[in-house]
Amino acid sequence: MTNPEVAILMLCLFIVLVLLGFPIAFTLLAMGVAFGYFAYYQGGIETFADLFNNNIFYLLNQNTYSVMENDTLVAIPLFLFMGYVVERANIVDRLFYSLYMAARNLPGSLAIAALITCAVFSTASGIVGAVVTLMGLLAYPAMANAHYNKSFASGVICAGGTLGILIPPSIMLIVYAAIAELSPLRLYAAAVFPGIMLAGMYIVYVMIRVKISPSIAPKPKLEDVPPPIEIYKDLLISFVPLTVLIMLVLGSILGGLATPAEAAAMGALGGLVLAILYRSLTWRKVQESVFLTAKATAMVCWLFVGSWTFASVFSYLGGHDIIAEWFGHLDLEPWQFLVLAQLIIFLLGWPLEWSEILIIFVPIFLPLLDNYGINPYFFAMLVALNLQTSFLTPPMAMSAYYLKGVLKKQIELIEIFRGIMPYLAIVIFAMVLMYQFPDIALWFPDYLFGEYVP
Repeated sequence: MTNPEVAILMLCLFIVLVLLGFPIAFTLLAMGVAFGYFAYYQGGIETFADLFNNNIFYLLNQNTYSVMENDTLVAIPLFLFMGYVVERANIVDRLFYSLYMAARNLPGSLAIAALITCAVFSTASGIVGAVVTLMGLLAYPAMANAHYNKSFASGVICAGGTLGILIPPSIMLIVYAAIAELSPLRLYAAAVFPGIMLAGMYIVYVMIRVKISPSIAPKPKLEDVPPPIEIYKDLLISFVPLTVLIMLVLGSILGGLATPAEAAAMGALGGLVLAILYRSLTWRKVQESVFLTAKATAMVCWLFVGSWTFASVFSYLGGHDIIAEWFGHLDLEPWQFLVLAQLIIFLLGWPLEWSEILIIFVPIFLPLLDNYGINPYFFAMLVALNLQTSFLTPPMAMSAYYLKGVLKKQIELIEIFRGIMPYLAIVIFAMVLMYQFPDIALWFPDYLFGEYVP
């Protein structure tokens, strides 16, 4: 039953409920079933059993089965397990200290070490909350003891923690591939250079900022500094094994030697091996990793079930059609459509997280890409960059809340917000740069897999 007004009401009501704090996955599910019952209602209820004679229940069952049999999503729990094992094996602690000692003569050495550690750990984890939380416990006290400016130190950690959204193997890109029905291999390849570019821009900004204002990041007084040979030996031991594991996982995917799920399984096994070699693996840590993996995976799966049900009902009611007609009446040029779409996603990042933006709103734009002749992988990279702003934009800058949660009274939330603003500007500048030079995202996948043909 086509009823666009009801579809728009459904969408607005969902946003209101999420802002009120209702769980996203189950809100999607409840809204999809409630409005779907209305959309598919056939009348003629005479017995209690007739209450369940509605196609929405068949749709819900089919969506649940589709999520369970989706090969792409199998990679999610395996990558999550890899990240949690690496986190709990104290590998990141060693890496941060070694990078700090190696970069000790650079301006803002602790901040640079924190950013590089975030980038490396993000590739192993892909979990923004885990990266920000761990680095908040590890890097922030070190910067505080070195008398770094609180806002500057917190901004470094929050911005570095969001790199996991973009840098492969990213959980977000796997979710995007499943939603948009794109190749996760091409998406990973497209994200390599934008991810490196953004991490590099963060580091350059830190160095320039500290050069201009040395007081925000005083050079620490290093006592009992080990000889250079010991520093670089320790860096070799801590940095190389984890980096090699990540390169093997990513290389096997991009080289076509393994599917994302197979590569993720190799990464999970490699994480366990590293933890054993570092003699930091205990049965309790394995249990914690398994529990956290199951918890996060369940959330992702229910998000998919709920979102696919919600999106199906929204489309059935005519919601997608009315939005497509609205864009059609605007008579936009391709660049104008891109700017408007990214502006909408950016504004949605103020009240919403990346998951609901990606699962609910991005599919609204996907069918329109062909109309404007836009490469879907280029659009995906713009979205991937843009979604980082959902973690950096107040009032719902989740990376700030993750950090505040572990630091508690050590810093005020407004100080964290102040610290992340420059990185928000850098992300926007990176989007503009990639729009001007699309090959930043498209050259590598075209080189590996040939030019994309719609």
